[in-house]
Amino acid sequence: MNNHQPTLVVALGGNALLRRGEPLAADIQRRNVAAAAATLAALSLEWRVVLVHGNGPQVGLLALQSSACQDVPPYPLDILGAESQGMIGYLLIQALKNRLPDTEITALLTQVEVDPADPAFQIPTKFIGPVYTAPQAAALPKTNGWVIKPDGQYLRRVVPSPRPQRIIEADAITTLAARGHLVICGGGGGIPVAAVHGEMRGIEAVIDKDLSAALLARQINADALLILTDADAVYADWGTPTQEALRQITPRGLASMRFDAGSMGPKIQAACEFVNATGGTVGIGALADGVAILQGAKGTRITRD
Repeated sequence: MNNHQPTLVVALGGNALLRRGEPLAADIQRRNVAAAAATLAALSLEWRVVLVHGNGPQVGLLALQSSACQDVPPYPLDILGAESQGMIGYLLIQALKNRLPDTEITALLTQVEVDPADPAFQIPTKFIGPVYTAPQAAALPKTNGWVIKPDGQYLRRVVPSPRPQRIIEADAITTLAARGHLVICGGGGGIPVAAVHGEMRGIEAVIDKDLSAALLARQINADALLILTDADAVYADWGTPTQEALRQITPRGLASMRFDAGSMGPKIQAACEFVNATGGTVGIGALADGVAILQGAKGTRITRD
């Protein structure tokens, strides 16, 4: 990796690694991770890459596995988030090293501080786990105590998603990137922690990885942010006969549009905050189009007014 390259923070969606409706199987995740590695390897030719990945389907699977064990209480979401960082980080390291044998690839367990008084704890919005049909989901609120909401044509579990305040390991990420490492960090938006009576403790939540990626990009002075998801672009009037892909737009142009709080909304918020704070560029689009998005050929590019 060339240390004179500009720095790019890539936010890779959990749904890009495990697409909606796919079985939560290891072989399927390996196949999708291999596809992600191809895009990330191509990006690394022009950029110093710092990768933040989602974990929504994966942490939901771990929660299901944990709740299935009757001998111990279910593990809290912060510990499950840490487990998902190890699982997905391992798959990414292996796939990326196969593509970039001369590049140091490092996955870093990453904590993110949140405010325990964040109002998001009262209104769960973050989708995790597999999709369910209505009959499948009917008993889950009573048996597991979960909140279930619509996600497209399906139903999924939702959990609190507090706003990230600080990436605790930002200095370590900066140091590793400066030494030429492709850094995998902030998995699942980071392990949510908060100061309680003077000590850092885990919090029962899942942080939005796009907001964490934008915060990290600001903390490490990145030049650009790329949000890769299972949508090929940002659309105005999504899901209606008048829907239209937005190819080039500014935060001001996006301000009057409405986006779903459980999917595209946090991506737009993260993008606008990064652009307004730094003047850098944000790309949003499909995993396979990563290089073309930053070149303006595909996806959506968001730049300062």
